[in-house]
Amino acid sequence: MKIISLTGSAQVGVQAIGLLCGILVIRMLSTEEYALYTLANTMMGTMVMLANAGIPIAVMSEGGKVWQDKSKLGEVLVTGFDFRKKFAIGSLLVCIPILCVLLYRNNASLLMIGLIVLGLIPVFYTQLSDVLLQIAPKLKQDIVPLQKNLVLVNLGRLFLLGVSLVTFPFAFVAIFSASIPQVFGNLNLKKITKPYADWQQKPSSELKKKMMVTVKRVLPEAIYYSISGQITIWILSIFGSTIALAEIGALGRIAMLLNLVSIIFGMLIIPRFARLENTFNLLLRRYIQVQILVIVIFSLFVLLVYIFPEEILWVLGPQYADLKYELFLAVIGSSLSVFSVIVFSLYSARGWVMNPGLSIPISIATISIAIWATDVTSLIGVLWLNIIVGSVQLLVHSGYGFVKILKIKSK
Repeated sequence: MKIISLTGSAQVGVQAIGLLCGILVIRMLSTEEYALYTLANTMMGTMVMLANAGIPIAVMSEGGKVWQDKSKLGEVLVTGFDFRKKFAIGSLLVCIPILCVLLYRNNASLLMIGLIVLGLIPVFYTQLSDVLLQIAPKLKQDIVPLQKNLVLVNLGRLFLLGVSLVTFPFAFVAIFSASIPQVFGNLNLKKITKPYADWQQKPSSELKKKMMVTVKRVLPEAIYYSISGQITIWILSIFGSTIALAEIGALGRIAMLLNLVSIIFGMLIIPRFARLENTFNLLLRRYIQVQILVIVIFSLFVLLVYIFPEEILWVLGPQYADLKYELFLAVIGSSLSVFSVIVFSLYSARGWVMNPGLSIPISIATISIAIWATDVTSLIGVLWLNIIVGSVQLLVHSGYGFVKILKIKSK
């Protein structure tokens, strides 16, 4: 409870600062510039997912086995970083040309496209390193330094955004302002991990082979979900209007508050679940308890949005004041998506990876039916599509976790 209270209070502060950053960007940028910013941020998320390709999952899984041995944990982390380099380069080569085409399609000039890409690359690399650098302190449950570092990074981001956007209200400035504080934050993270991991270790070929097993199973799903995970943005960027793209980006800022739950679970619950003994009763009990807790939290959040839509939309500015129903749908869809990610993180932290030959066809069929059943050229239609896809993904991931736990009993 002490750790939860410390983490929760810090994350409330971090999310509050993050929300302020988001509101500042929404209010300072024009609708057209914010649409470009939304598109670039979405592509960055896709790039990170492709570059990770299951590597953080593999590192967490292998690190959970040796978390008490400084040398072996260092070997796991160094191997993970070395392994990730090729995936990072591949992700850039694939995603940057696609981003350029989509930006051009949404009326960005060639100069603006170049500046956005230049601003995106350092943010991409810092986010990749941040994920791996946090693994050792999470396994050791040394949460307070992580929280302090996160708060300082977000304060730096808020300061730079406030200073830069007043003079230069452009999408690429907002993107570049996010990268500088994260660089310093990652340097500090490296210092935090030193007591727990020996960074002088060399990459292990044996560990690479073990990680490759996980990566081979996760990579097809990572490629697929890097596309389908933000299907609403991609559809609106192709079939919708620039205004609709900006609106869904603005609504997503409110829904980002749900990430508070995901981050707390990622720091406290998931590493502890990874460390649990391979006992049927214990794993089943914890798996059910976590899901019940998430349902209660997200239900309360949806209820608040339903009761106070005007007050919540006020923070986004007058151009988004009429999106009450759209806000309600956006929060429901985001709740389902984040819930699905939490469940996926739970079972994958134990090295359980769903066969993509099962999950991808189910998801493709779901998206196809949802596209047929909804009007994907409108904002409301795309939000309903997000709810349908999120519901099915949650059922699939939750069911898979139960199947894996039941197999332990049969063994």
